[in-house]
Amino acid sequence: MTVESLTPYLESYLPPAECVAVDNAAEFSALAHDGQFRKNGDPYISHPISVAKLLSEMRMDRASIQAALLHDVVEDTQYSTQDIIDRFGEEVGLLVDGVTKITQVDFETRQAAQAAYFRKMLMAMSDDIRVILIKLADRLHNMRTIQHMPAAKQRQIAHETLNIYAPIAARLGMHKVRLELEDLGFAALYPMRYRILNEAVRKTRGNRSDLLKKIEQTLIERLDQEQINYRIQGREKHLYSLYQKMKRSQLSFEDVFDLFAVRLIVDQVDTCYRALGVVHNTFKPIFTKFKDYIAIPKSNGYQSLHTSTLSPYGVPVEVQIRTEEMDLVANDGIASHWLYKSDEDSRSNRAHQRAREWLTGLLDLQQQTGDAEDFIEHVKLDLFPNEVYVFTPGGQIMELPAGATVIDFAYAVHSDIGNHCVAARIGGQLAPLSTQLQSGVQVEIITSEVATPNPQWLNFVVTSKARAEVRHVLKNLNNEQAIELGRRLLRRQLTSLGIEIESLDQAQIDQALAVLQVDTFDQLLADIGLGNHMALVAAQRLADPVGGEPAQPAEGFRGALARVAPWLKSPRSPKPVSLSGGEGIVVSYARCCRPIPGDRVHGFVTAGRGIVVHLDSCPNIAEYRNQAERWVDVAWDQNGERQYPVDIRVVTVNRRGALAAISSTIASAEANIDAVTIETHDGYNSVANFTIEVNDRHHLAQLMRSLKAHKEVIRITRKRG
Repeated sequence: MTVESLTPYLESYLPPAECVAVDNAAEFSALAHDGQFRKNGDPYISHPISVAKLLSEMRMDRASIQAALLHDVVEDTQYSTQDIIDRFGEEVGLLVDGVTKITQVDFETRQAAQAAYFRKMLMAMSDDIRVILIKLADRLHNMRTIQHMPAAKQRQIAHETLNIYAPIAARLGMHKVRLELEDLGFAALYPMRYRILNEAVRKTRGNRSDLLKKIEQTLIERLDQEQINYRIQGREKHLYSLYQKMKRSQLSFEDVFDLFAVRLIVDQVDTCYRALGVVHNTFKPIFTKFKDYIAIPKSNGYQSLHTSTLSPYGVPVEVQIRTEEMDLVANDGIASHWLYKSDEDSRSNRAHQRAREWLTGLLDLQQQTGDAEDFIEHVKLDLFPNEVYVFTPGGQIMELPAGATVIDFAYAVHSDIGNHCVAARIGGQLAPLSTQLQSGVQVEIITSEVATPNPQWLNFVVTSKARAEVRHVLKNLNNEQAIELGRRLLRRQLTSLGIEIESLDQAQIDQALAVLQVDTFDQLLADIGLGNHMALVAAQRLADPVGGEPAQPAEGFRGALARVAPWLKSPRSPKPVSLSGGEGIVVSYARCCRPIPGDRVHGFVTAGRGIVVHLDSCPNIAEYRNQAERWVDVAWDQNGERQYPVDIRVVTVNRRGALAAISSTIASAEANIDAVTIETHDGYNSVANFTIEVNDRHHLAQLMRSLKAHKEVIRITRKRG
């Protein structure tokens, strides 16, 4: 990589004078790094030039390109930040200084260092967001050449890339950068899994290329008939996305990869909706698989129409429709702002504004939190969003992560409203503060001047802002207030177990304190009052201090599960927590295994979700086996009237009317269908994945017997994680 290789990119969008300024920075960097070499033997200057080239491909401004060329000069040569400022101006000097400071982290533990590193990156972004764009380009080029590093160093860098850099790229809407970082990180962290999956994709791509051409040709003919201006692209799932979906949903490669994807790029927004009509008239739409991100953009500014359809060839087809500018924002995210910065109403500018709002929120969060690790815990909640959209009484759209509650909404409106909220009206109906919000509802917060945050809120709030605000208020309580509040909360939970707090003997208390890793009983009470410990868990431990100990790590999951199972089944408290939620604790049900009444289950205390109920046989409980203090015994409510979601997989003969007959049977059994996805493995058999709501195991068994009676049904199974 040479300085001359930058010229074609720069001359395509920068004025001649700015191109000369970039050349001067390149010459200075080459002189400063003279005699330095990379691990692969190339002159060191090849790295900053490659980073600058990546930014020039995003059409970044002159100062960003210069800073990219100079970003390692201060750290690796004798020159200082002031030297950079004197030669190239304060703007370039501050960008180089921002990138340099991110790298300089020295902590005792790797976890603390990574948290501090993450924090410094995010704070540098708030000063000038171009700093993180340079750092992302720097990491991308390092990942492209990571094979020259020792294996242990490769794994460390790959892990950091997947946990820090790729999520930030996603949050800034830089889709193209995120995907490459993820795939490169996946290849370095799990080389064998990467090779196997890559080979499977390569073989499948060859087998399906003719069918994909037929699908695209069918769409092309219909779009041409309607005289729509467009260009069409075939899309392919990236390897890390495939791997994550297979791992998350416990699916085989065939189940995940059995999807054709096409992207249509058109000239304007109106044409997007016209093209959508053509797609739905050509291929049958799947009702539950349509999303309009044009009307309601994602938090990173992403806009597009997404629809999933069934083609005449018996395979599902996912279609994305967007304009040229939306496509640019989708690929480069906030980096596209510099290309369109003259247009105040452009979508790239709006993406830039959304990123700015997020960074402003980070500054507020920085002031509320203590150490770096606490800060990162909060921020990561925002880096992996799955949004819901709700309305204020005035009609404003508020965007929140999936699972957000009324309290999260209240704090999103304003901190004072969150601190003083007592109830809410959802769609005009009164609702408790723990209610999880669904997209499309209107929420009105009811406040009281005398109300203050409750430590129990920490059991179910989801957003980082709400969690930080609640903890901030609670930490301002003096120690005596915290102890008294903790005593009241603990007394209530012990009473529900049939125990008076005064009846606890010292030996019982000492044993429980050792398990909970707390020095004194007053400290435990204060921690409960401040929200650092759950009253329910403390009460369970005081009721039965020894309890069951979790299994030690074993070889493989089966060994671990075999050793964990007896511990899970041994009672450790006089009275299990009722899953009716009557004890004032939020109860949620794990989506990985979908427990229903009658199943053998166990509860795990999870920040933001209260008690999460898992099947005893759920593979995911192996991850928690060394956290005995967070497990609680739970019992199904015998008088419950609600229905519970459960996943079933039905293999049928590929015959017209089979799905209708199955749906009719489910409805006749007084079960509700939440979602259905259709797969076609060959021309003879189809697979339907249903999420249905049932009363309990007995209800599910009756329904499955009824479905098996259909001559079209070959096999039916319950999916358990």
